[in-house]
Amino acid sequence: MIASIRIYLMAGLLAAPALAVAQGTHTVPDTLEQRIAACTACHGVHGEGTPKSGFFPRLAGKPVGYLDRQLKDFQDGLRKYGPMEYIVTGLSPAYRHEIASYFAAQQVPYERSPVPALPTEALARGEALVTHGDPSRKVPACQACHGSQLTGVEPDIPGLVGLPYDYISSQLGSWRTGTRATTAPDCMATIAARLSDADITAVSAWLASRSLPADMHAQPPGSVQPPLACGVLGQREAAR
Repeated sequence: MIASIRIYLMAGLLAAPALAVAQGTHTVPDTLEQRIAACTACHGVHGEGTPKSGFFPRLAGKPVGYLDRQLKDFQDGLRKYGPMEYIVTGLSPAYRHEIASYFAAQQVPYERSPVPALPTEALARGEALVTHGDPSRKVPACQACHGSQLTGVEPDIPGLVGLPYDYISSQLGSWRTGTRATTAPDCMATIAARLSDADITAVSAWLASRSLPADMHAQPPGSVQPPLACGVLGQREAAR
């Protein structure tokens, strides 16, 4: 029911400008900012996200390739969220890339979100998984792909720092349940399946509470060499 209401609201946002023009009430400027009103209604005017809600992530400053891929995954039904699936249905590849480029270019301050209080041992577990992984379970360090500062890597890998706890934990859960996926090799689905509920809580809390680095830009292409395939994830760590 809630998803249906949101879809109708988004449909209204997309249809309202055209309806106003048809009725001759006023002229709506044909700008990208106007055309992405359905995006900014949830993700913020500049894609800064809504930390207080915990579930609408920041888009600003994320790599273009990553943002474009997420829109495509929603189009293809690999990511599941009714309002997003509805909004992106008719986007052409060029229009999709234009939207991704707009949000990638936005530079706005980060706002911290609430983090649940966890025992010291749980936060230590989260830090260990993020920085070293768990070779015994073939879980690589988050830093192995997302960069030494966890700010992402151009052009396709997103940053993890600065994201709300609720969003991180819900997305890891979505990878496990198959409500979020991507094209093969879907390494995040493989990794998330190896994490326990306690691991997801620990990782999400440690990432959400981490101090932000001075430079939040994604690292340049080639600065991180992640494992070549999900099947070898963890083995490289174990060999070190």
